[in-house]
Amino acid sequence: MSSDPHDRPDAQVEPLEVLTFGRSGVDIYPLQIGVGLEDVQTFGKYLGGTTANVAVAAARLGRRAAIITGVGDDPFGRYVRKALRELNVDDRYVVTNTEYATPVTFCEIFPPDNFPLWFYRKPTAPDLQVKPSDIDFDAVRATRLMWLSVTGLSEEPSRESHFAVLEARARKQFTVLDLDYRPMFWDTPAHATEQIQRALPQVTVAVGNREECEVAVEETEPEKAADALLAAGVELAIVKQGPKGVLAKTRSERVESHPIPIRPLNGLGAGDSFGGSLCHGLLADWPLQKVLQHANAAGAIVASRLECSTAMPTEAEIETLLAGGDPNEHLADSLAVHFATSSAAR
Repeated sequence: MSSDPHDRPDAQVEPLEVLTFGRSGVDIYPLQIGVGLEDVQTFGKYLGGTTANVAVAAARLGRRAAIITGVGDDPFGRYVRKALRELNVDDRYVVTNTEYATPVTFCEIFPPDNFPLWFYRKPTAPDLQVKPSDIDFDAVRATRLMWLSVTGLSEEPSRESHFAVLEARARKQFTVLDLDYRPMFWDTPAHATEQIQRALPQVTVAVGNREECEVAVEETEPEKAADALLAAGVELAIVKQGPKGVLAKTRSERVESHPIPIRPLNGLGAGDSFGGSLCHGLLADWPLQKVLQHANAAGAIVASRLECSTAMPTEAEIETLLAGGDPNEHLADSLAVHFATSSAAR
């Protein structure tokens, strides 16, 4: 295994604002909507993985972003690194693994709210094989915001590496844990609960939906879940409530943000877009209400588009939606083609 850093000797190295650690890979999305994978004829290939998407979303909003992750020594691994660079995410901390293949994820798209995922990550994936010796801890300590995902706690050596990162951060402001719980990565929910509760006292921000909060702190009711996260040691607890919007609490403030109606196409990646915008708003020191409002809008925009990473919105598109406009006006023709293809296939 080698770190294979992307060498740019002529580039000016600036301090990072956002550094994520976790999943990356290739998303294979059907270009027919409302059709099972067995009947899909054509697919699109995109950069994927929740922490890769969060880094891209933050970069799209102007933040200097990088990712710690692993890829295989294969064409898809080269694609991931190339796509990261093209989307303005620094790939110098991407580890190339010579033993395991770059993971691929397929999805099915059944709007408005059914998007099954099929992960091809067996027996393991390179991003779960990142060791402490692969990590630049100076970068971990220096970055303004560190974003980790619960999936990275699911197996070794990734688990050890995540806790080493948390130790290096020493609860520095904006050390964020995404409660991104995926059952297929864990032996049991109880195993996930154990590792999450070990991590929560070491982070300052936790964000997840109601189901993820149940695994993390055994509470699904948003108020109780937020309070339990605060009691576990975080300073900002964010509970996503789906169609009811988002609740955020600190020890002195409580804010709710209502959802933003938009025509859904593919809900996958909406949470990652929310995350990237959350990073941006926290770093900008916005009031919590504005942070949530913009993050909600960012998530809604991605939910209305086919892909994930390349669908992450710009600040101008977020402002357009918040002002009542259509951020997808320029996409209308391509969306019409997708829906027409879908209707013809049924």
